[in-house]
Amino acid sequence: MLLRTARAALYVVPPLEVLLLVVLVAGVPLPAPVLVAAEAAAVAVLALELLVARRLYHAERRGGAGRRAALSATVDHLVPPLVRRLLELEVKGLAAIALFAVRRRPPVPPGAVAAPYAREQAPMLLVMVFLMAVETAAVDLLLASLDVPAAVRVTVLVLDVYGIVFALALGASCALRPHLVSADELRVRFGEYLDVRVPRALISSARQARNYNEGGMVSVADGRLVVAVSSQTNVVVELAEPVTVTRPLGGRAEVRAIRFFADDPAAVVRALRAPAVTA
Repeated sequence: MLLRTARAALYVVPPLEVLLLVVLVAGVPLPAPVLVAAEAAAVAVLALELLVARRLYHAERRGGAGRRAALSATVDHLVPPLVRRLLELEVKGLAAIALFAVRRRPPVPPGAVAAPYAREQAPMLLVMVFLMAVETAAVDLLLASLDVPAAVRVTVLVLDVYGIVFALALGASCALRPHLVSADELRVRFGEYLDVRVPRALISSARQARNYNEGGMVSVADGRLVVAVSSQTNVVVELAEPVTVTRPLGGRAEVRAIRFFADDPAAVVRALRAPAVTA
């Protein structure tokens, strides 16, 4: 019961605290009872989380787990999987922006063929970021001219800026994480959000096939994984046996075919059709 309550509180209290912080930063005066109640709720939730975490940690230790393993298991039990996944994606997205800005690229494994896919979407993302920046400034000026309360203006501004950061993180992570064809496997990736490893022994065929009408960037339907860029795919891989894929938010599905986009689809197909050379 305590564990369910603690996990539910993580869905509710942090967003309310962020909203309260935005209101205070905006300079909106709040009645003292509201501030006291908000802080009391935050303290109560923190105490509950610490109590539950302590019990979980000691239970893992009594079960024979080491300190690091016990701490990891405690976080897994306490923090809802969706919250962990969202936080992980946010951190990785911000890291991708930083790595892209300083021109640091993760190394390609020896013998592997990198297959970039970000070139097609780069112009669209740049236009989107520009328009979002213009919209952010225009909306803020409009709200100011209408004498909208500062709390609303700051909230809208924060959301708009977050949208810009998300678009930059998407573009940077896709540029840093190309598809890979190695002697052992095909890795189909979409930035930090998807990484599917397919053993080459399971690939029954690979061919070029263009589709300009894909619905969504990453989707699974009828046993087929689609990883599209600008609603396009141009490589189709059929599998002899199904593989399990993990979707961006953690869901799992089995697929027997994969459609994805590559800047140079012919090179990808050649690499997949070439005999796998091992050392």
